[in-house]
Amino acid sequence: MKQQNGFTLIELVVVIIILGILAVTAAPKFINLQSDARESTLQGMKGAIQGANSLIFAKAALAGDESKAGSTDVNIGTTASPINVSTTFGYMTAEETAFELGMDAGFVAKGGTPQNGTEDWIVDESGTPGSSGTMVIYQRGAPNGTNTCQLTYKEATSTTLPTMVIVDTGC
Repeated sequence: MKQQNGFTLIELVVVIIILGILAVTAAPKFINLQSDARESTLQGMKGAIQGANSLIFAKAALAGDESKAGSTDVNIGTTASPINVSTTFGYMTAEETAFELGMDAGFVAKGGTPQNGTEDWIVDESGTPGSSGTMVIYQRGAPNGTNTCQLTYKEATSTTLPTMVIVDTGC
């Protein structure tokens, strides 16, 4: 009698069950990658704003404009090709144009039409009721209900630096 080598049906079923259990336990760790990416992107935007504000404040301090209230233009370009960023107390104002010029990034106003399709960020300059100088930023395509996946930027005042608050509960 010839002995056959190979796997029995029961052995194959056991291996399939073990692979299924591994897949069920490992899959949730990878399913939430899009949400994690959006949260990280918001953190990156916060860092970019902080970096741009640091450089703009330095230019404002050199020009003597770091203590001026209201909208003051600070040139971050050259004399030949100026780039005038609107600031208040030396930091960027909560306006789309100030952020576009100060960060060299593409933003589009909420409800607006992207100009060239490269604007990945949507800004809502209306802020929260009763607070001026506040702007909400969120990524185009990200879920954005009421305070779900966004960064809120509040302008500097005479006594406070600009503040940024990230809400990433619904990313």
